[in-house]
Amino acid sequence: MKITCLGLGAWGFTLANLLASNGHQVLGWSRDLNLVNHLNTSSQHPKFPGHKKEDTLIATNDFKQALEFGEVILESVTSKGIREVLEKIKKIDPSFSKELILTSKGIEQKTGLLVDEIVLDVFGERYKSKIGCLSGPSIAKEVIDQQPTSCVCSSYSSDLMDLIKKIFVNPYFRVYPNSDLIGVEFGGAMKNIIAIACGISDGLGFGANTKAAIMTRGLHEIRKLSSVKGCNPKTLNGLAGLGDLCTTCLSKDSRNYRFGYMIAEGVEAERAQKNIGMVVEGVNTCISALELGEKAGISLPITQAIYDIVYQGLSPKEAVRALLTREIKEEHL
Repeated sequence: MKITCLGLGAWGFTLANLLASNGHQVLGWSRDLNLVNHLNTSSQHPKFPGHKKEDTLIATNDFKQALEFGEVILESVTSKGIREVLEKIKKIDPSFSKELILTSKGIEQKTGLLVDEIVLDVFGERYKSKIGCLSGPSIAKEVIDQQPTSCVCSSYSSDLMDLIKKIFVNPYFRVYPNSDLIGVEFGGAMKNIIAIACGISDGLGFGANTKAAIMTRGLHEIRKLSSVKGCNPKTLNGLAGLGDLCTTCLSKDSRNYRFGYMIAEGVEAERAQKNIGMVVEGVNTCISALELGEKAGISLPITQAIYDIVYQGLSPKEAVRALLTREIKEEHL
């Protein structure tokens, strides 16, 4: 197939290269002309030196060319930047009808919309059957290294789920279909907040006991808030929930974990994001999650702690103290 990938950051490039290695013709778009030129001349991505890109992956800075090229569009921008990109698509092609596979993970601030809901807000309900997503525990570096990885694909259309599985699956990359699109997206968005907390915990020198508590109670927060979006709670037991949470909280290659670790070491939030050089989705999502929680009357103590550290200047040690002095209630699963 001819496939367009919108976004050539670490994850976008990884997926684009994987698709090219599976025999597809891939045109990757980036607004960064220097990155486009670097990819086309050196055949390597700056984030992955030593990994040669596939010959059937070409990069471009021409958005219209990229949009016209693909039979299918793969989105790998950011949840914060997705609306702008969708509006750009609509302006070029008001009757846009190509299938769109989403990979960004986040919740839009103020609206509380997940990425597929933003797509519907821009294109309308007529586009519903064209939306799919790919999510789950998948660190880009490990996929580039062809380490065994299992993900989840979802869509309102079973045919599109079959297509996503068909174009992505290979001996090291497995894709399991799950029809709960909202649940798959929600788990992928919320785990980034908990990963920041785990990075902070490790940065403060705490051990496995502390991190296990953060992950377990973090999953509880995700479950509580998922009711607001109407997710199937069972989805959060799978790859798109617990699986993605484990990978992002445990891997030192996770940008959200690394951000939290640097914060614990005393690096200011803005500087930490610049040092990482990629969008730290949990920084934006914690605001959206608290907005959703406030409207529904749902308490999110870990999420609140991350917000207070990043945006209110609360010291990580003080945030830990506040969490540990909360009233102890019966554990509800």
